[in-house]
Amino acid sequence: MKVGIVVPYSWSFWGAVVEHAELQAAALQRLGVETRTIMGNDPPGSFTRVLHPRLGRHGHPPPDVIPVGRSVIVPANGSLPNIVLSPRSVGNIRRALQRERFDVLHLHEPMTPAICIATLALARVPMVATFHANGDLGWMKAGMPLWGFLIDRLDARIAVSPHARATAERWLPGEYHVVPNGVLIPDRADAGGRQDRILFVGRQEPRKGLHVLLRAWPEIRRRSGLRLRIAGADPLAVRLLLTRERVSDEGIDILGFLPQEELTAELLAAKLLIAPSLGGESFGMVLTRAFASATPVVASDIPGYREVMTPEAGVAFPAGDERALADAVVALLEDEPRRQALGEGARQLAVERYSWDDIARRLLEIYERAAA
Repeated sequence: MKVGIVVPYSWSFWGAVVEHAELQAAALQRLGVETRTIMGNDPPGSFTRVLHPRLGRHGHPPPDVIPVGRSVIVPANGSLPNIVLSPRSVGNIRRALQRERFDVLHLHEPMTPAICIATLALARVPMVATFHANGDLGWMKAGMPLWGFLIDRLDARIAVSPHARATAERWLPGEYHVVPNGVLIPDRADAGGRQDRILFVGRQEPRKGLHVLLRAWPEIRRRSGLRLRIAGADPLAVRLLLTRERVSDEGIDILGFLPQEELTAELLAAKLLIAPSLGGESFGMVLTRAFASATPVVASDIPGYREVMTPEAGVAFPAGDERALADAVVALLEDEPRRQALGEGARQLAVERYSWDDIARRLLEIYERAAA
């Protein structure tokens, strides 16, 4: 079977859906499925620097990625995704579909222009879609009259969580399979022997709550002496945020975007992952990424995280409460046996629920039914 994975965002900029698609492709390939991923790409150069002030991975995509156009930043659902809107991408998609002759297409966020909408309109093979978002999705009010009818082209619908399903059903009633995001699970992970550091992973967007963590940081630093490592956020944006919040960068390492291997190494070294998001999360993918590395989590108590985190894997605090965040972090750091026990519980949870090998088998069953 040959599966085309269709992503409306740019390969050049990390995000949960981009990471999901990459890990999905790798897991399907391990099952003997041939895959190609159709998505955007923003090659290095002055034009990309004008369109995208934040840093990305501006190299060449791997051979199994088919780039079809440049992206632009479009505010959506409290985030700033890099979406391909170029009319030229439509012709590139048409040629890719004709050349690759896929057996099944798997679209992520299928109602997003231009890549997914063009694929829905042009493809004549079975199509499966995954819905990731959680929130109001106000842009759908404008999109539904224009291309909402294309939803009937789908042969199966997947949501990554009950919250994502509820969001999709609000606009697109129908039957949905709930298949969670998988996670990259290192072969080995020891909850003990960690370095004196804690970790934040995420883009510098208000809903990710980095400003909450930075407000709590001076107290955490004073009481614990640890370092804070910030990965995934643009370094310049973090510097500006530190200035705006009047927080010193003492004890803070700003890492920027990290490839998968380096991010895994950071998770395996950190004592805790801090996830202070304020809302709009359909699935705590960053949490499960830490779980897989036996790293316990201190996370805000929001719906998208509640479904993922258990008392055996981490500690919750009220969203936006920097004092409660500082107290939760310090209390866990002062109780090393408990911290290690939570790390071991997190690892077990990831292996049992979020293994990509298991999820890929579930996806393959859905593809086979759609193609039958």
